[in-house]
Amino acid sequence: MHQKTDHQVPVLVVGGSLVGLSMSLFLGRLGVRHLLVERHSGTSIHPRGRGNNVRTMELFRKAGIEPDIRAAASLLADNHGILQAPTLVGDAGDWLFKEIDPGGGLARFSPTGWCLCSQNDLEPVLRRAAESLAGELRYFHELESFEQDPEGVTAYVRDRDSDRMYTVRADYLVAADGPRSPVRGRLGIGQTGPGDLFANVSITFRSKLLADTVGDRRFICCYLTDPEADGALLPVDNKERWVFHAPWHPERGETLDEFTEDRLTRHIRRAVGVPDLDVEITGRASWRAAERVAERYADRRVLLAGDSAHEMSPTGAFGSNTGIQDAHNLAWKLAAVLDGWAGPGLLDSYDAERRPVALATSARASARSVEHSHPGFAPAPGIGANGRGGILNVVLGYRYPKGAVVGADPEQPLVPDGMNLTGQPGSRAPHLWLRQAGERISTLDLYERSLVLLSGPDTPWHRAARRIADTERVRLEAYGIGTGGDLVPDAAGTDWARAHGTTGDGAVLVRPDGFVAWRSESAAHGDAEAELREVLRRVLRTR
Repeated sequence: MHQKTDHQVPVLVVGGSLVGLSMSLFLGRLGVRHLLVERHSGTSIHPRGRGNNVRTMELFRKAGIEPDIRAAASLLADNHGILQAPTLVGDAGDWLFKEIDPGGGLARFSPTGWCLCSQNDLEPVLRRAAESLAGELRYFHELESFEQDPEGVTAYVRDRDSDRMYTVRADYLVAADGPRSPVRGRLGIGQTGPGDLFANVSITFRSKLLADTVGDRRFICCYLTDPEADGALLPVDNKERWVFHAPWHPERGETLDEFTEDRLTRHIRRAVGVPDLDVEITGRASWRAAERVAERYADRRVLLAGDSAHEMSPTGAFGSNTGIQDAHNLAWKLAAVLDGWAGPGLLDSYDAERRPVALATSARASARSVEHSHPGFAPAPGIGANGRGGILNVVLGYRYPKGAVVGADPEQPLVPDGMNLTGQPGSRAPHLWLRQAGERISTLDLYERSLVLLSGPDTPWHRAARRIADTERVRLEAYGIGTGGDLVPDAAGTDWARAHGTTGDGAVLVRPDGFVAWRSESAAHGDAEAELREVLRRVLRTR
């Protein structure tokens, strides 16, 4: 028996940075009561983690906050490429890539696109949205310890302002408490991977004259390659606020105290190539890049998300995006289990799906750092090998060969060589523009609060799904696509069935996170309702 507690909630989220706030947002939109505790007094104040990839923006679009994020990111809306140059004086240098989406080809795959929004600008947007929903967020409150039993978790939290201790009883605890995760440490969960890769000191500074040197080169990041003053320059407002990442070598005995304002000023001036550049240092923060993945993502009723589960090289912003997508994958599963329409075994699929994605993505992040010759990174043999190529397949095309899916091909690679989003079980469902009651929507806009069955209008699959939804507790929506259906294609000639790899007699079951759970390429072989019930039982791990 557990002791009497001060607070009782279905979910306790530990950590209130990007991943914890995203978890709170996603849980809140699903109506799951929860408490979030964060040891710091507020959201991030340092401009970092700025790249939000297309998959993350799809999630924020469905959560209704994409316009707010793009407004917060407006100062960098025209910054796109990655430049590598000896200095910024003159025209020397090469674009590693000049456009994130050259030719606009991404529109074939998604209703949205990438967004450059720094963590210090994004977190307040997430916090405001999360606080308006079903959760309570407590900053300057720190988890001190916790205990598990078969029915839940008892956590001991300290209010750092008053130093008062209180207890929280939760069905589940989600640890989004960073790379040095005390929760992961207490559980004794180890990590795999090469470990530390390199270290940098991140410097924020003001310079009114630097914009003249940069000119019209609107880069996301510029790698400056002077051997005596290499580093990465990032604009904050394209006018006078900037960030510079300088290599730090603690493995050689170099200490942070050696990074004085005078040294940093000289380093930035030489890297940029302007000896008398006006530089006003406004802040500095050290960070280490690493490649590590937790050996498991769960221990009974405690689940890891974000940096507590995986660390990745920052090149490509894979880490934060993977963490936000962890939260999205886990949120619907917690909601389904807590609401009783899925079995507790559904949560086992979280590790089965997300851990392989982290392993593949962290390796790709390290490879990206090798490709970009990230300042301070001298990779050991084998790190970053065989990783060249585009990244869209990594951020949008990954799949779940195992987990809460039926009919996925376990022999298919987790990250395919190209983009092939055609409705295969375990992959993100295809994007198509449709009309619903005259409104133009993406198929991706249908997925959030329930399972969704797509089929032709008035087919056996459609009728079976409607009967199940009417008679069972499972959250299931059925949409018939085509003339006389709930949805019609937005453009003439659009074949929803072909786009989803099925036929007009077939059906596709899509999970609340937008991943295909199952697909039939034809009409039911017998009783459609019985067949669909069996599929739902296997996906949701119900008896």
